Amino acid sequence: MISRRDFLQTSMAASAILGASGFGQWGRIAAQQTLTQDQLLEFENFGNVSLIHITDIHAQLKPIYFREPSVNLGVGPNKGKVPHVTGADFRRMYGIDDGSYAHYALSSGDFTALAEGYGRVGGLDRVATVINQIRSERPDALLLDGGDTWHGSYTCYQTQGQDMVDVMNALRPDAMTFHWEFTLGSERVQEIVEGLPFAALGQNIFDAEWDEPSELFPPYKMFERGGVKIAVIGQAFPYMPIANPGWMFPEYSFGIRDENMQKMVDEARAEGAELVVCLSHNGFDVDKKMAGIVKGIDVILSGHTHDALPEPVLVGETIIVASGSNGKFVSRVDLDVRDGRMMGFRHKLIPILSDVIEPDKEVAAVIDEVRAPYEEAMAEVIGKSDSLLYRRGNFNGTWDDVICDALLSEREADIALSPGVRWGPSILPGQDITREDIWNVTSMTYGEAYRTEMTGEYLHVVLEDVADNLFNPDPYYQQGGDMVRTGGLGYRIDISKPQGQRISEMTLLKTGERIDPSKSYQIAGWASVNEGTEGPPIWDVVEAHIRKKGTVSAPDNDSVEVVGL
Repeated sequence: MISRRDFLQTSMAASAILGASGFGQWGRIAAQQTLTQDQLLEFENFGNVSLIHITDIHAQLKPIYFREPSVNLGVGPNKGKVPHVTGADFRRMYGIDDGSYAHYALSSGDFTALAEGYGRVGGLDRVATVINQIRSERPDALLLDGGDTWHGSYTCYQTQGQDMVDVMNALRPDAMTFHWEFTLGSERVQEIVEGLPFAALGQNIFDAEWDEPSELFPPYKMFERGGVKIAVIGQAFPYMPIANPGWMFPEYSFGIRDENMQKMVDEARAEGAELVVCLSHNGFDVDKKMAGIVKGIDVILSGHTHDALPEPVLVGETIIVASGSNGKFVSRVDLDVRDGRMMGFRHKLIPILSDVIEPDKEVAAVIDEVRAPYEEAMAEVIGKSDSLLYRRGNFNGTWDDVICDALLSEREADIALSPGVRWGPSILPGQDITREDIWNVTSMTYGEAYRTEMTGEYLHVVLEDVADNLFNPDPYYQQGGDMVRTGGLGYRIDISKPQGQRISEMTLLKTGERIDPSKSYQIAGWASVNEGTEGPPIWDVVEAHIRKKGTVSAPDNDSVEVVGL
């Protein structure tokens, strides 16, 4: 990791690349709790190129609460390294004062108290204000969207992504790449992409039948900004047909495709590119490994794993920037590019604190327009929570505990399974739960809540398979989000073991009995990747449960014992 103490000065080959983060100043101001918009956006212009990075918005148009994870375990070469450092350890690593805005924005501790004091985060009208301010200083700045944009809310579902397309067009990005967008289906994705006024990139999006690059998604685009020729190469989520339903986009194949990435870097350099930027949806650990394999990438703008890091990480001669999720942050990176080489950079991770940043009126009007037909339905109060509801964490989140409780009760099941997805805003204790809040953590195009039988043996196989997606020591085999959430089931997991040996002591919680490999159990779940899955939509299941309960609670969940840390 780049050291903040020496302002990120690193010797590279025969020359020096100088880097600096704007985090230190922001941390000091935030500790005084006197943050203003001007202070938040203050940045000393540097070099001749500026990049603006947003990613993993998940269709969150309005300000929200969003709690960062308290558990984010790393394995293999990434054990104990960012982004796998959380809580007080994370704050100490970056010199973050307890109780500061930095604490609230980047860490999970004391979240409820800090949220009540500091307010909501995000809102694309506030994001627009930040982007416009950067552009006023650097008119040539490139705005790059890392994907997971057209997915994750009531209005996005109802409009098949058109709400996000309209608002993002108002922000005027220069390029984007993809993941959840493909779950709108190939036909809808093609319809949107053909009408985009900016580049839709993916060097790893291939025609499945011919195993050739897809014509709809160019691998890269050349820009000239600040007198510099810049190649932006897109890297879509590599594991689409594994993590999401391949039958929704059968025309396409994905993968990391390191060899093709190297080919595209070399091709762009041959065309005169002086700066090569990878706009990635790989996930941070995958980006780190790719940066060590593919030569010639100057900057990787990382997405997918929702990590928010106040300083870039350096791998060889590549800087990797992580910009969070849900519209909570914008990254600005200024670069000094001379003689075809990146000589230095300055970086600032800007938290979108909605009480501090003035909304942009034009983008706010677009947001209000796309939401207007649905406001009444979204605003209906379904119940209340007396617990903090959040999603992030390797093994459980309290929102997923509520979802599992809903599946157990409404679908009359022994065991509930909820996917370990990372998206979804938080709910504070005492806050009303609206229909929009429920959709913000359940909205997807394959949200059927199935009910099926599984033997104990098969259930063990399922858990082992998901665990390997998360804890395989090789990042290139980490293909999904977090561990599947379970309701009615306890187990022990040893993350240091190989596949097939991590899960043990599976217990049916309602009886306290060990799961019998030969016995069948009633399982309720949702978000199956299998075509033809039947069942009511998960948002209806959760709404019915919360209506009956009135007030929901999510007490501490100790049903998963984690060892091998």
